[in-house]
Amino acid sequence: MREDDLPAAERASALTFLDADRRDRRVSDPEPELRSAAAGRQWIDRMRYYLTTDPGGCLVAVEPHAGAEQVVGFAVSQNREWLWYLATYGVLPGHQRRGIGKRLLDAVLAHADGRPGIFSSSVHPGATRRYRLAGFSLHPQMRMVGTVVRSALPAVDGLREGGAEDFPWMDRLDRELRGAGHGPDHGRLLASHRLVVSGDRTRPGYVYVDGRGRAALLAAGRADTAQRLLWEALAASDGSTLVNCVTTPNEWAVDVGLAAGLAIGQEGYLAVRGMPVPAPYLADGHFL
Repeated sequence: MREDDLPAAERASALTFLDADRRDRRVSDPEPELRSAAAGRQWIDRMRYYLTTDPGGCLVAVEPHAGAEQVVGFAVSQNREWLWYLATYGVLPGHQRRGIGKRLLDAVLAHADGRPGIFSSSVHPGATRRYRLAGFSLHPQMRMVGTVVRSALPAVDGLREGGAEDFPWMDRLDRELRGAGHGPDHGRLLASHRLVVSGDRTRPGYVYVDGRGRAALLAAGRADTAQRLLWEALAASDGSTLVNCVTTPNEWAVDVGLAAGLAIGQEGYLAVRGMPVPAPYLADGHFL
């Protein structure tokens, strides 16, 4: 992938995931819509970050079209210390079932160079079959949605606002939970999220909270610390909120969500290879 591929790759991504959302839509879900222009610019900005940080893991598949090259597939992965993650991956509708997806996945797995791997997967049957054949275990993920019952919010103490000075111990915690630190991804997340951390270094933990009060990435040394961090994120929510990437080893999050009045549903898989499912931990779909 080159930087000048980004607009075409964004368009391919938007169409690919719109098709997937329509196919996998629940009856109760709203009709999926094409990614907005603002969201498209955010996608391009995030891909530009990946290109800068680990360009060897960023690939596109192209085919001739009208005298030029058309991006028909994309796979963006990153190596962080001793861990590999897949940030996004897809093939345009109409170009699937031709081996393009397999070649892209094989190429980014070669970039992993034997590292353990992790990513958040859709329920697309072709993709999940490909992931399993590549040696990944697929762990069902839950999501919790709804408006927080404000009267259920407990008084939470022992937390403080975090900053870049916390990154070294956060990376040490990441290594304990997932085998590698997030490294530069912490800086990327801090630029657009509020960071809340445990004030007790004997019970480490942190959570990034986005502008809508949603927990984007949460890690802790103990489940009770993780619960306090999630409650703090839920307290910042305004209107409908979402907690996702909840796996069975992280049922502590289910207990918090139920107490807060959220509804549970199933959404995709957390795919891991060569590593256990991290816990207490809520992955971020983009930075894992």
